Amino acid sequence: MDQPDTTVSPIRVGVSACLLGQRVRYDGGHKADPFIIETLGRYFCWVPVCPEIEIGLGTPREPIRLAGDVTAPRLVATVSGHDHTALMQRFAAQRVPQLAELGLHGYILKKNSPSCGMTGVRVYGSSGRPRRSGRGLFARALMARLPLLPVEEEGRLQEPGLREHFVEQVYAYHRWCGFLASNPAPHDVAQFHMRSKLSLMAHSRSHYQTLGRMVARCGEGLDEDFPGAYGDLFMAGLKVRATRKKHANVLSHVQGYFKQHLGKSDQVALTACIDDYRQGLVPLTAPLDLLRDHFRRFPCPYVEAQTYLNPYPDDLMRLLHA
Repeated sequence: MDQPDTTVSPIRVGVSACLLGQRVRYDGGHKADPFIIETLGRYFCWVPVCPEIEIGLGTPREPIRLAGDVTAPRLVATVSGHDHTALMQRFAAQRVPQLAELGLHGYILKKNSPSCGMTGVRVYGSSGRPRRSGRGLFARALMARLPLLPVEEEGRLQEPGLREHFVEQVYAYHRWCGFLASNPAPHDVAQFHMRSKLSLMAHSRSHYQTLGRMVARCGEGLDEDFPGAYGDLFMAGLKVRATRKKHANVLSHVQGYFKQHLGKSDQVALTACIDDYRQGLVPLTAPLDLLRDHFRRFPCPYVEAQTYLNPYPDDLMRLLHA
């Protein structure tokens, strides 16, 4: 499997090891995911983890499941009833900080797993009937310890919108972590914010406005905690899912920068393309390609510096929209 170029700063993404084809499941099998391996594997450096193997359970092994209280379930073996809860909790308390030290920029979990499932995991009550409202024990610890980390599960990545959202978050978090490592001053954060404005607008106007007010106070002698506080809200804003309507509004906003330059036919064509995107008739790459072409003819440094136009590699964007 080809790995991305890591000469600058690798994009490290944690992943349930079975999704990479490692035979770590209870039955000795795997759940290799072609999209994760063949597409995302060209851009991400994987950090594979299998909590069940790492706590000492072998393969093949007795299946385990969540049982009891949905808010604090136990991790038990399905036949013997052996309780692995404390062992998994101790493991997670040690392993998650180790992963944090590696500087992860995202994580892909195995759906329905009692250790790694992100949402909708079966939790068996006293009646023996499961409720699909649990979260795997390791996933729970991971998401609690690293709340800014973009996390998704492979089942949900089959949906194009969620897939695109996750990849955008990973690249944004990678940019932010690299920026934060440069020990930025408040005015540097203002420049970062300037380049991120359109992306924020496409996700959450309320976060965009709040962050703008924070940045406007950069000259007031803000304390050293300001960059971290900005980053928390920045990633929270990007966690809000963008919609076609919000994207179309941003695209129309960008179109306004050409008001004095484009002829009527070009304006009409661009408006039509944005409307086609709004209606779901064309992918986001269609209006973005038109805008980039116009910027080559009529440069606008402010807009061209926006991460919105190139949130991640163009070839990856086309793969996601294929």
